[in-house]
Amino acid sequence: MKALVIVEHNNKSIKTSTFSTITAASQICESVDALIVGNQLQEAVDEIKKANDVKKVYVIDKDGLQNPIAENLSTHILEFLKTKDEYTHVLTPSSTFGKNLSPKIATKLDVQQISDIIKVFDSDTFERPIYAGNAIAKVKSNEKIKILTVRPTCFEPCGQTSNVEVENVNLESVDLSSVSFVAYDESKSDRPELTSAKVIISGGRGMQNGDNFKLLEGIADKLGAAMGASRAAVDAGFVPNDWQVGQTGKIVAPDLYVAVGISGATQHIAGIKDSKFIASINKDEEAPIFKFSDYGLVADLFEILPELEKKL
Repeated sequence: MKALVIVEHNNKSIKTSTFSTITAASQICESVDALIVGNQLQEAVDEIKKANDVKKVYVIDKDGLQNPIAENLSTHILEFLKTKDEYTHVLTPSSTFGKNLSPKIATKLDVQQISDIIKVFDSDTFERPIYAGNAIAKVKSNEKIKILTVRPTCFEPCGQTSNVEVENVNLESVDLSSVSFVAYDESKSDRPELTSAKVIISGGRGMQNGDNFKLLEGIADKLGAAMGASRAAVDAGFVPNDWQVGQTGKIVAPDLYVAVGISGATQHIAGIKDSKFIASINKDEEAPIFKFSDYGLVADLFEILPELEKKL
């Protein structure tokens, strides 16, 4: 058995989710390779070739692949799989990248995809959450080749001390799809990325408006924290979409998650339950969030946040 991990990157650096996916792959198969597809990849290749548990890195570096358009990436990955038919498992992170790419690969291979695995039992058997994380399903696949997406927060990132072999793959004959890149609107922030942050402070509907999120900024600065929000706050227009944490947003697992003015809907809990510690501030002592919190404070957030910032 042999596993192939599709590398998530921005052409310059590797996303942490890839290193967690490699860890999952190493628990499935003794032999793990990585495939990176893009354009002008030298910096990213230098990083991924250091990944422990990887036997070999394959590189498809081609004009037209600089943007992560799944229709283009999938055709090249499928052509690669035709030339290397020894893989029994193909893994991607369960991120926007993986969720967009893996179904296209599975469809063309005519196999069922297993999404969002959180635990590996053996090469055929895995655990994955269902019903917004309220239940865990143990599933077994008999497919000849298994297409898996991996929840990165459930696997520690592999180390980066190796110097593995790198092989360039020439797929110039593979055509690009009719889908073309128009624009990429990326939010810029000096704060840590939500999915990799060690500390996150999030606000919910209780913040009342977007201006009040400034009350969280000073605390976030002192803690070196990323800032997030519940779906209710995002839907109300308080903060941008990329702040959303939860089942329909970003799945996070920081060392500390601070929930401010968040009631604790099931979908939000599903996105934060792997956090090491959860601390909550809410004036409603019956708020469901307290059932899942290690520390809870029943208080008016508008009174307690300035005091908390002074104490830090």
